Amino acid sequence: MTSVKDFYAEREWHAPLLMGLLLREVAQVFADGDWNGLRQSHFRVISAVPADGITITELGDRVGMTKQGCGQFVTALTEAGYLQVGGRPTDRRTRIVSRTALGGQTVERVRARIIELEREWASQVGDDRYRVFREVLQELATEVRPAPDRRVRHRAE
Repeated sequence: MTSVKDFYAEREWHAPLLMGLLLREVAQVFADGDWNGLRQSHFRVISAVPADGITITELGDRVGMTKQGCGQFVTALTEAGYLQVGGRPTDRRTRIVSRTALGGQTVERVRARIIELEREWASQVGDDRYRVFREVLQELATEVRPAPDRRVRHRAE
């Protein structure tokens, strides 16, 4: 059987392809456990909820989803017992999303799996190189991302 590395040896290893290959590895880590039907997208939403709670609009912005899409995730995760939604004490019209005990436990399990995977990657390339890799990823994801109206768009020719 041809390895992924051998398959792509003669092809261009562009960044989205490389990220996709790493994300497949992440998916495999989470496929090996009992997660009650939760997917990576669910983990992303649950993990993005801070301890003091967050509005659905803010949560959607944080995870890159529309308010409506995020609301659907919040509804499903609330029904499953991972999140809860309540009013803000100063303004009952504002819905605040927070984690339940089960949601907090799930986030801790996810973090433990991710730490394990990152330790494995660091052992493969060395701690210093992996630290730089993480710093670059964080910078790209949070600091130099262009505004939505400046992103490259495909045009039909």
